Amino acid sequence: MRIARFSHQNAIRYGIVDGSEIVALSGDPMFAGYDTTGERVPLADITLLAPVIPRSKVVCVGRNYRDHAAELGNDVPDEPLLFLKPNTAVIGPDDAIVLPPQSERIDFEGELAVVIGRIAKNVAAADALDYVFGYTVGNDVTARDLQKSDGQWSRAKGFDTFCPLGPAIETEFDPTGDAVVTTRVDGEVRQQAPISDMIFSVADVIAYASAAFTLLPGDVILTGTPAGVGPFTAGQSVEVEVSGLGILRNTARNA
Repeated sequence: MRIARFSHQNAIRYGIVDGSEIVALSGDPMFAGYDTTGERVPLADITLLAPVIPRSKVVCVGRNYRDHAAELGNDVPDEPLLFLKPNTAVIGPDDAIVLPPQSERIDFEGELAVVIGRIAKNVAAADALDYVFGYTVGNDVTARDLQKSDGQWSRAKGFDTFCPLGPAIETEFDPTGDAVVTTRVDGEVRQQAPISDMIFSVADVIAYASAAFTLLPGDVILTGTPAGVGPFTAGQSVEVEVSGLGILRNTARNA
């Protein structure tokens, strides 16, 4: 089931994507349950929004692909390397990535994103996928120069608009399969690797993170990016695709 968050006639709602239409839902699928309303709206008539705005946090995994760690001259970590993005960084499909004047190099990082569906604390890896609501596409936008100069990653990863998510949440996706992450800049492929190349699996990451802090419904986990990261500039279009989940497209502009 593919669930989207959308705007239509000045109202923000959730719906189930069904072909060229969306079936509107009442309620919030991640927090309060939902019912189908029977109302169908053509996709052409709606504006897709970020499929979830985390009420708590975005948990990210650094250096989770060996080739990516190597391209930046970093060692492969022995355990998942976690950091957080604020929920104010989240934007949706076709929203602009705003390039801040504080940075001279902004990089794309295409990733598989995981949406948590219920409270998870001290979860075993064997049970971890039971706590997932679904999966979507993410872009861990990074001010690379600030990441290096600051010595930690909060500012470099946390600017407003630095966490595009979308286009929808797929509840039946298999994170243990061979889906491929592909990132394009103005149509040119810059990243491409199967999620099976991840060092730490989705289940491993959930277990590791939940041992440190409670994961709440609507929290998002960005699972790491493959090799090929690089800069983009104002006016360029960045597309991140995860096979089976769709394409997340955003265009950059200066602040």
